[in-house]
Amino acid sequence: MNAIRNILVIVDPAATFHPAVVKGALLAEKFGAGLELFACNAELHPLKQVANGIPQSTVSLATELKGFLETLAVPLRARSLQVTTDAICAAPLHAALLDHVKRSNADLIVKDARHHTFARRTVFTNTDWELIRGLSASLLLTKPTSWSPLPSVLAAVDPGHDGEKGAHLDQCILDHAAQLAQRLEGKLHIVHAYPCKVPVVAPIMAGPLLTANISPEAIAAEHAAKLKMLTRLADRYSLPLANIHLEVGGVRGSICNVAAQVHADVVAMGTMSRNGLARAFIGNTAEEVLERLPCDALIVKS
Repeated sequence: MNAIRNILVIVDPAATFHPAVVKGALLAEKFGAGLELFACNAELHPLKQVANGIPQSTVSLATELKGFLETLAVPLRARSLQVTTDAICAAPLHAALLDHVKRSNADLIVKDARHHTFARRTVFTNTDWELIRGLSASLLLTKPTSWSPLPSVLAAVDPGHDGEKGAHLDQCILDHAAQLAQRLEGKLHIVHAYPCKVPVVAPIMAGPLLTANISPEAIAAEHAAKLKMLTRLADRYSLPLANIHLEVGGVRGSICNVAAQVHADVVAMGTMSRNGLARAFIGNTAEEVLERLPCDALIVKS
């Protein structure tokens, strides 16, 4: 992973609390990186009526937004951070954000993630998903919880899959997670979850499914092979065995459970296009994992 030199924080002007700004500023300090605060008003109209009845142009609205960002920047500059601000009025929101990111030189994008008011089970908005799918830079989606003084960073990997792309993505995930843990003076953990391969025999008539007998030796051999691949991947980071987590079961539940067990502040996961479809996640359950995580998510692209 190349060093993070520029961090772009996407600020929600409607919010009263900005964890992305807090965490983006901390990372800028730790990495010695420049910090840009960016906001977009997606309510794009030729003229917008304000409370006093005077039409206000989008240029004026953008100026007001930039003034708001400047108020956030003042205490950060007092900490000797190099902070710039920019604001626009454009719609749709995700397209405007993606366009700005492409024109920036940001190595890391930081954005708040919140529950929908419509459906509390959903953490991420449609804009978040569009950013996850469309960004080429890494994306840190933050929740309102604060990081611990010595944060734990959990890297979710999938060793053993076919193809160089997958292996490269695993390495990218670990590099990002390791650098984050190192700069924050925290701990690095690695997790891989796999389903136990138990053959199922369909019954001839209606009735319960029958599972074929698998010897304990075969199950143990599979586990040992998986653990060998995982430890080989983690070797360059000198991780103690206690920080290497190999789970048998569903990916969604296993990753979230390990994140809770190690009190992870950030879980690093990967996305990768398949067959040229940039909207596809690596694995079928990645979106469900992201929704259920008890902490922040660092989305890494191969």
